[in-house]
Amino acid sequence: MEFTAQQIAQMIGGRVEGDENARVNSFAKIEEGRPGAISFLSNTKYTHYIYGTQSSVVLIDENVVLEHEVKATLIRVKNAYEAVARLLQAYELMKPKKKGIDPLAFIASSATLGDDCYVGAFAYIGEGAKIGKNCQIYPHAVVGDNVSVGDDCIIYPNAVVYHDCRLGQRVTMHAGSVVGADGFGFAPTAEGYDKIPQIGIVTIEDDVEIGANTCIDRSTMGSTYVRKGVKLDNLVQIAHNTDIGANTVMSAQVGVAGSTKIGEWCMFGGQVGIAGHITIGNRVNLGAQSGAPSSIEDNQTLIGTPPMETRPFFRSQSIFRRLPDMYKELEELKKEVEKLKVKSEK
Repeated sequence: MEFTAQQIAQMIGGRVEGDENARVNSFAKIEEGRPGAISFLSNTKYTHYIYGTQSSVVLIDENVVLEHEVKATLIRVKNAYEAVARLLQAYELMKPKKKGIDPLAFIASSATLGDDCYVGAFAYIGEGAKIGKNCQIYPHAVVGDNVSVGDDCIIYPNAVVYHDCRLGQRVTMHAGSVVGADGFGFAPTAEGYDKIPQIGIVTIEDDVEIGANTCIDRSTMGSTYVRKGVKLDNLVQIAHNTDIGANTVMSAQVGVAGSTKIGEWCMFGGQVGIAGHITIGNRVNLGAQSGAPSSIEDNQTLIGTPPMETRPFFRSQSIFRRLPDMYKELEELKKEVEKLKVKSEK
């Protein structure tokens, strides 16, 4: 589909500078711009690209001052990154969705599907499963017995929802993700480890996105919860009986141990590790590779293990790099002190 700069500006509440009839039909990074494409500029590191980009239209923050004229038509908005996200969402919604049941799919006789669903080849939908309307279940996906899936969900190839788990509306599970595998529960004995049956479920609320190969374990009893609006990157591990608060986001390789409660609007960088049986407050930001061995109160931005505020952390890191030299100096000082002691005793 093709849109003019003026039409796009109306969609996102922007202001056109240049040719309001400039037409675009695709997206491109500003450094890889081409005629007919729309790009965006939100990071000042990329400002120099705007002067030579071949894109027909560029979204730009309204407060950015340019040093030279540009060839492209500009659309000024309050936040270019948010504006392009809205456009990409609209673009995605315009794509035609697959519909219909592939003859090679297996759907149990007691399962129910809402209107306008797509079920791909070799997908499996178990006994008693309930699938809402407008769902997309791709090839080789598995929806277990008695699973409930809300409207407008997408379950990509090889994703698995174990028996009895619950998915809300507009949930996306990317390829290889697993909801409802057993939690890591074993009781040590003299002969080894006895498995503790995990008889609970996982509850995924509305508007959650689960990245590729991410795992969310079922609870020992009750439910593991992933609340509304949570976004999980690829390769995230959520252990049994955890409760992830609304609108929290986690980058790749975050690991959350069992029975931990995480608040709302938290942000965890890559490879953050959270100990079990603790509470993380609301709006807690943890930098990449941080480790939280104990509870953290609301509204903190921390980094490191154990986490500390960012400025003391980086000051500590600066000192840490100098420790070998400082140790050497300390040893030399100790020798000097010993010599002085010997002299004083004489």
